[in-house]
Amino acid sequence: MIRSLVLKNFKPFEFEQLKFRHLTLLSGLNSTGKSSVIQALLLLRQSYQQSLLPDIGLALNGDLVCIGTAQDALFEAAKDDVIGFDLLLEDDTQGRWRFDYNREADVIALSSPKTAPEVYKSSLFSDKFHYLQAERIGPRTYFEISDFQVRQHEQIGTRGEYTAHFLSTYRDKDIPNSNLSHPEAKSLNLKDQVEAWMGEVSPGTRIEIKSNQDMDLVNFQYSYGLSNPYRATNVGFGITYTLPIIVAVLSSPPGTLILLENPEAHLHPKGQSKMGELLALAASCGVQVVIETHSDHVLNGIRLAVHGGKLDYQNVQLHYFQRQEKEGYDFIEVVSPKIRANGRIDQWPDGFFDQMEKDLMELI
Repeated sequence: MIRSLVLKNFKPFEFEQLKFRHLTLLSGLNSTGKSSVIQALLLLRQSYQQSLLPDIGLALNGDLVCIGTAQDALFEAAKDDVIGFDLLLEDDTQGRWRFDYNREADVIALSSPKTAPEVYKSSLFSDKFHYLQAERIGPRTYFEISDFQVRQHEQIGTRGEYTAHFLSTYRDKDIPNSNLSHPEAKSLNLKDQVEAWMGEVSPGTRIEIKSNQDMDLVNFQYSYGLSNPYRATNVGFGITYTLPIIVAVLSSPPGTLILLENPEAHLHPKGQSKMGELLALAASCGVQVVIETHSDHVLNGIRLAVHGGKLDYQNVQLHYFQRQEKEGYDFIEVVSPKIRANGRIDQWPDGFFDQMEKDLMELI
């Protein structure tokens, strides 16, 4: 489990140290550095998967993230030509990487490797990992099959494109964390649990899965009660968009790292709140969850989970990113409000999920 991440001369950060806990929530206005934090972790994993770490360098472009060239990665007002990441894990194992700037390169050379080999055994570099980007796959008549991703590595794809195949393959397998079990689910198996949690988004949802192995495709259909099954393209967009998150969370054993962008996308406020609760429950079961969100409902779902004793308040870390200006250059300031045992938050910096209050005051 990640305890902290240090960013040096990376994108909008000259130097920033961020604490991580079981559940870490990143928030702030658009283009204030939230995604850059997640990208830093993805760059390390991507470089390891391309066999560039631990010895060669940093791959700026790949399947997980595309930064461009080193010029796109370097902090604009950097005082030296070095990009660096420091990672501290729960057992005090440390990773420290420094990369030499080369303006046009898309692989920048590792200059001073000082990383314990044990770091590469962590979830960030293993199959106990899921990353779901903001632009997930929408409704389709058919979804792809990938035995390599699903059967060999138990991955659902960064856009959730293999979710249907994953659910088809592991549908009858019990979820690894019984504490995540929905009270209305028929059993602990993955399909029943997914349907029960999907019911929080769209009540009564039932999922039918049909595989066409010859064509390497999987078909999803949804039904409600006694209704005839509907194609995914004829059901609300949010259903398909949310399904990968629920599948990833419910199928993750303790020790898994989940990086998640905008879990609230295309969800009704009630669904957003329930999504926050589900993510909090996962964090209480030993899954580390990092969320980038603009939703006060997701935050409130987490707060309610803390208030209800489902997640220890000490296992929640909040970071709020805001852009400032100094000597003609923009820089990012990170404020870290604390959540209390009763679910309340100790400080509300300007712009931190306060727009509803501002709008209501204007109306009054």
